[in-house]
Amino acid sequence: MLGNHAATWSIAGFATLGVIARPWNLPEFIWAVTGAVLLVAFDLLPWRDAMAAAGKGTDVYFFLIGMMLLAEVARKEGLFDWLAEQAVRHSRKSASRLFAIVYAVGTLVTIFLSNDATAVVLTPAVYAATRAAKVEPLPYLFVCAFIANAASFVLPISNPANLVLFGARMPTLPEWLHYFLLPSVAAIAATFILLRISQRNALRGGVEGSGDEAVALTKAAAIVGVGIGATAVVLLAASTVGADLGLPTFVCGAVVTAIVLLLGRKSPASIVRDISWSVLPLVAGLFILVEGLNRTGVLPALADALKRATAASPHATAWGAGIVTALVSNLINNLPMGLIAATTTHTAQSSPHVTGAVLIGVDLGPNLSVTGSLATILWLIALRREGEHVSALRFLRLGVCVMAPALVLSLLALSLVAP
Repeated sequence: MLGNHAATWSIAGFATLGVIARPWNLPEFIWAVTGAVLLVAFDLLPWRDAMAAAGKGTDVYFFLIGMMLLAEVARKEGLFDWLAEQAVRHSRKSASRLFAIVYAVGTLVTIFLSNDATAVVLTPAVYAATRAAKVEPLPYLFVCAFIANAASFVLPISNPANLVLFGARMPTLPEWLHYFLLPSVAAIAATFILLRISQRNALRGGVEGSGDEAVALTKAAAIVGVGIGATAVVLLAASTVGADLGLPTFVCGAVVTAIVLLLGRKSPASIVRDISWSVLPLVAGLFILVEGLNRTGVLPALADALKRATAASPHATAWGAGIVTALVSNLINNLPMGLIAATTTHTAQSSPHVTGAVLIGVDLGPNLSVTGSLATILWLIALRREGEHVSALRFLRLGVCVMAPALVLSLLALSLVAP
């Protein structure tokens, strides 16, 4: 039995290392899927249980497909080019003002459409804006990655991991805002200040693009824009009544795409071809790996330790749980970490303070590494499509400077509002 447990942890470690380091430049999903296959091949996880574990991500799959449909049709219909022109015009040839505009838009997109939407929908628009402005794109692209996590606990719908962690125990919207509004403000403000300071040299210049050449907003692009706004309303309504977000997002994305294609009498082939489908097996592989780790009996032990620590020192436990969760999320990705945390906090009957600290760790912690959250991985994929590359080491150096202070301030803010 101990040998099986050791083998499971070894395979999970191998898969995680592959996702992070991407040896031979192989896509992230190859390593996650390989780890999942090895668990089944060595009889460490029955194939039926592996399929059931992958099935737990159905809502996430629907959500991602819907967002990727919206992003791809928006890109092809020129919505991003139009948004880029608007951003450049309002920047008044100031790189710093353009940076602030991108940050503000990223905050709103994350809050009302989720952090994955920021990575999938906003990143191409920001790249187009920097191209139009003729400025170095990375400082603005970093905004998309960091705000996607920093603003992801303002509302329950801001991050799918929120729904995974709380599940049926989801607080009401007033309760949610009571616990997380102040920590969210702290995270958003601290992340902006630290990013702005870290990128100050790149933002000293002006915006060279004049923005005088108007980009027309086509009818199809306007329809996509309205569709994205409608999707935000639908997701907020679904969250209010406690419904799953995946299927509504998929339906919205499919309907908007169908309308645009029918009006333009276009084939869906190019949209289907250009969507980053590899993210789906990546998520499935992560769910299976977590199920394999569950079989080692680590979660009951974690729950017992958490319960005893909370009884001894509730506030210290909340701080410790938040920090540990933040760090571990970067090792195994925050989506499976959310699944682990959900089981652990539920079994331990954790207080709102401890559970809230864990949520902040799951949501904000991934700003440390490129593989900490699904949103950051989606961001990396979007960057590669534009020919940009950010190494894991470069992101880590920036993440240490930005994430750590923001996490401390958010946990401090939570301690001020939690009983």
